[in-house]
This record gives sequence, C-alpha cells and structure tokens, in this order.
Amino acid sequence: MPDKHLSSQFDSELNGVSSRVMELGGLVESQIRQAIYSLSQFSVEVADQVAEAESRVNAMEIEIDRELSSIIARRQPTARDLRLLIAISKTTANLERVGDEANKIARMAKSIAHSGAPRSLPTLDLRVSADMASGLLRKALDAFARLDVAAAVNILKEDDLLDKEFDGFVRKLITYMMEDPRTISASLDLLFIAKAIERIGDHSKNIAEFIIYIVRGEDVRHATAAQVESALQ
Repeated sequence: MPDKHLSSQFDSELNGVSSRVMELGGLVESQIRQAIYSLSQFSVEVADQVAEAESRVNAMEIEIDRELSSIIARRQPTARDLRLLIAISKTTANLERVGDEANKIARMAKSIAHSGAPRSLPTLDLRVSADMASGLLRKALDAFARLDVAAAVNILKEDDLLDKEFDGFVRKLITYMMEDPRTISASLDLLFIAKAIERIGDHSKNIAEFIIYIVRGEDVRHATAAQVESALQ
C-alpha cells in the first residue's frame, strides 16, 4: 500500500508539471499570434504586448525547472520516468526559445512600422509560414501530452515543408531587393522574421524528438524524418 501511495503521488506531481508545460505552450502560441498580427497590421502596440509577455514566459521556465529538480531529488526516478522528466525540462527550454523568436518577430515588426516601408512587401507569405509554424507547435504539444510517437514522426516531416517555405521566401525577398533597392532595409527585417519562424518549426521538431526519446528510449536527433520513420518501424 505505501508503494502504491507513493506512486500515485509521483503521478500527481508529473501531471502537475506537465500541465504547467501545456500552460507555457499556450502562452508562447499566443505570443506568436500577436507577433504576426503586429506585422500584418504594422501595430507597434501589439508588438509591445509580445515583449511584455516575455518576462512571464521566462518566469514560468524557471518555476518548471525548479519543480523538476525537486521531483528528481525526492523521487530519484529511473528508466522512462527519468527520460520523461529530462524531456519535460528540454521541452520547457524549447518553448522559452519559441517565446524569444516571437519577441524577435515583434521587434522586427516595430522596426518595419517605424521605417514607413512599402506596404507592398510580401508580409502575407510570412503569415502563411507563421500559421504553419504555430500549427506545428500546437501539434507538438498535443503529441507530447499524449506521448504519440506516430504524430511526432509526422511533425518531423512537416518541419521539412516549413524549411522549404523559408527557402522560397528568401528567393522572393532577393527579387524584391534587386527590383527596388529602397526595400533592402525592410526586406532584411523580413528575412530575420522568416528565420525566426523557421526556428519555431525547429523547436517544435525538437519537442517531437523528445517524445520519441521518452517512449522508445532512442535519441533521434540529427536524423532525417525518413531515417527516423524507418528506424521505428
């Protein structure tokens, strides 16, 4: 009976910290949406809201890490439980970095708004990519909550599509700058935004890799989506 009691307490602690990770994920998703809105509407006010949320994201990362350290010290977990706690810590770090990327997008959006850059710049393309990245993060968090390996593998594939979107956007920006040198400064800001969006996809991919690590105990970092899928069959 005491063992069962301790086990149920441990499960409760895991559920609690997992809920906090989901809460953090929801906060950074909101940051992404606000950052892209600030770009599409050239809104300095909304961009400032993204920056204001950054301190809350940072505080939550520290709180979650503190909880994880306490659980590890008291429970001394092994095998899959330890992998889960390690993966939660890494996921939290990746979510905090997503918040950093959203903040970067908002800063660049403010720069473009203040510069009075031409409204003809291809910001719509970035909104499409941002929707893809935000959707990828949402799927990663959902897969993490369910420890769904199949969904994790699909996320790896979708990140490849986001990388292709980034490459295509860079080519379009180069064309804009060649045709109208006045757009160079704003186009460089858009390039930084596009890279931030691409990095959000990378962080979502990292979370998907952690899911595979938890469930299968295999480190699939630096492997292609096709290699991972083949290895897990």
